[in-house]
Amino acid sequence: MGSSRSLIFIPGNNQRFLEKSKGINSDIICYDLEDSVPAEEKEVARGLIEATIISLKNSNSNPEIRKERIVAVRTNSPNSKQISSDLDKVVIEGLDAIVVPKVEKVSQILEISELLDHLEIERNIPRGYLRIMPSIESALGVVNAFEIANCNERNSSILFGIFDFLHDMKIDTPDMDILNSYMYARAKVPVDARAAGLDSIDSIWQDINDIDGLNKDLRLGKKFGYTGKCIIHPSQIDHVHKIFNPSIQDIQWATKVVQALDNAQKNLASGAVKLEGKMIDAVHYKQAKRILDSAK
Repeated sequence: MGSSRSLIFIPGNNQRFLEKSKGINSDIICYDLEDSVPAEEKEVARGLIEATIISLKNSNSNPEIRKERIVAVRTNSPNSKQISSDLDKVVIEGLDAIVVPKVEKVSQILEISELLDHLEIERNIPRGYLRIMPSIESALGVVNAFEIANCNERNSSILFGIFDFLHDMKIDTPDMDILNSYMYARAKVPVDARAAGLDSIDSIWQDINDIDGLNKDLRLGKKFGYTGKCIIHPSQIDHVHKIFNPSIQDIQWATKVVQALDNAQKNLASGAVKLEGKMIDAVHYKQAKRILDSAK
């Protein structure tokens, strides 16, 4: 599956937004059936999303374009009892993944994976193709995040949902200047995801006009270990990609590290060498190679 720097939510009941989504350059386009869709419009939204996925599939004549963009649907929550109806409509050829909101227990993911098993067989989709992205949005979800991440081979990324988490914790706030109130949960999710070998996608930045706040939040999320960001407006995409792509300084540092340690090995020197006044060794070499591979 492709890159997960950016995941944009598109309301499934808004025909205009669904049409515009076809030209959006987010790594993951996620059509929403949950919070952005009123209860009385769920069935209409399922049909509109189905039609949009079919249209996307038919319009992508270049297979490389299809590979680069992940098409996902955010279902309703496990406790809603609507996931079966969601999947029955949107699991078609052209869908790559589902985002499952408010996941709290391993059993919820296992049940959904079993539903996907049956639908893939029924609809001639390769077995195991559809990926699952559990979203952690509660205290219980945070506590169980590693077990959730590690429970099923379909899992590809773990999302963190800040506002439902704050609600569950009974934390009331008028703005996003609340780092101390959710620092532990936000930092734990990417650690658990990485321990399970998965990517992690940080929660949304709500104020689409506050670009400085967005960039500050992006840099913090990257330092926590997140590999991407959930977004709610196309104007945020380029900022997300800029932060989660290696910078010129990163690439220059990585190039120097690889050259220095490669030369040391050729000359049978020590495994650790000094570069610009700092000692570097094998772990820095691995980090540098990862940066250069990402830059490609």
